[in-house]
Amino acid sequence: MIMQESPIMDSIELKLKELGHVLPPAPQPAGFYVPYRINGNNLVLSGVISTSSGPVPHTGQVGKDQTVEAGYAAAQVCALNTLATIKSALGNLERVKEFIFLSGFVNAVSGFDQSPQVINGASELFFKLYGEPGKHARAAVAVAGLPRNAIVEIQVTVRFE
Repeated sequence: MIMQESPIMDSIELKLKELGHVLPPAPQPAGFYVPYRINGNNLVLSGVISTSSGPVPHTGQVGKDQTVEAGYAAAQVCALNTLATIKSALGNLERVKEFIFLSGFVNAVSGFDQSPQVINGASELFFKLYGEPGKHARAAVAVAGLPRNAIVEIQVTVRFE
């Protein structure tokens, strides 16, 4: 599938491009759920894994099949998928006023204690794009497995106008 760029990019998408990233198509739900819910001025997003237009290029367990660096890259892919869903929900990434909470899950071996370093891949990208409003409260935990054997899954809540 060839992705065409929108003729008008908002400032967040331009920053994303300057950082060498492209906003992917919004991922579709893989089960019986919706990709997001709006509650007042809060956008609550369902979890997204590190898919890239369908396939999961980052699979396996950190500490066994994958490194912390590969997990960090997978978390960035999750952040890009989250941004694509935000754009789908709100029409424009500039409507986001602050990131409130990020839950990060890392498919890792038992006893893995570097989940925060992995989830920084998403957290740091949100900060680079939004500055202080990109900072958020967060949980970063290791789990025994994720859908489609993905390395990372994140769930995000943002406030928008």
